[in-house]
Amino acid sequence: MQIKVSLKDRLIHWFGGFGFDLFAFRRGIKGLPLILRDHKRFKTELTSLEEFPFSFSYPCPGDRFEEGGTASGHYFHQDLLVARKIFERSPSCHVDVGSRLDGFVAHVASYRSIEVLDIRPVTKKVHNIVFHQFDLMNPQGSFIAYCESLSCLHTLEHLGLGRYSDPIMVDGYKKGFNTLWLILKPGGILYLSVPIGKQRIEFNAHRVFAVRTILALADEKFDLVEFSYVDDEGSLHEHEQLTEDAIEHSLGCWYGCGIFEFRKK
Repeated sequence: MQIKVSLKDRLIHWFGGFGFDLFAFRRGIKGLPLILRDHKRFKTELTSLEEFPFSFSYPCPGDRFEEGGTASGHYFHQDLLVARKIFERSPSCHVDVGSRLDGFVAHVASYRSIEVLDIRPVTKKVHNIVFHQFDLMNPQGSFIAYCESLSCLHTLEHLGLGRYSDPIMVDGYKKGFNTLWLILKPGGILYLSVPIGKQRIEFNAHRVFAVRTILALADEKFDLVEFSYVDDEGSLHEHEQLTEDAIEHSLGCWYGCGIFEFRKK
């Protein structure tokens, strides 16, 4: 069964996949007359100041229409929330699988060491970050019952879709989830985030999971400690009670972010 997607969304995603941001383009067109006006004024005043060589080579016409940062959305909230929880628990060893280096991993590395597993190579050496190249769908090496604290944020949904040169595997998310269970010691904590909403595959970007699917995956392996989520508007809801209605309708999300805190049985 295929999910119907509007032409507008298709264009946004297809152009974005090739590095072209339609929203940035629209802001740029709107700001072009203003930046040309400012350039003319600045160039006129610059004649009396010769300390700086001058060129018009790095225009940013759309920036004037943006806010002073983005304090919402999946990554902003999940990264801060889980980094705070790790700080509070202070485990002797924390391992992350596939989360963003320039987001969550950097947050944690600012105050403690963290080991990172990723199918993609990481060549830069960074203080407090120890990297291991690792395929979550085909685990090898000595990572069985390895740690008591583990995170996997916005990663499980990609497994098996080939987006990051991982092998095509329809049930890749199941294999990956089982590997997370293997990596943790009994009683260990798993911080897991995935897109939640109407269950679907948006190839080859990601899967979106029904909340019930994740709970069913975890049922025999983990106990749910806490659940939070980011809604479709980008706002965080902490310590959410998962009623039967909330589970059935995935908190009313189309593309939200479920943040699950599990304890290994």
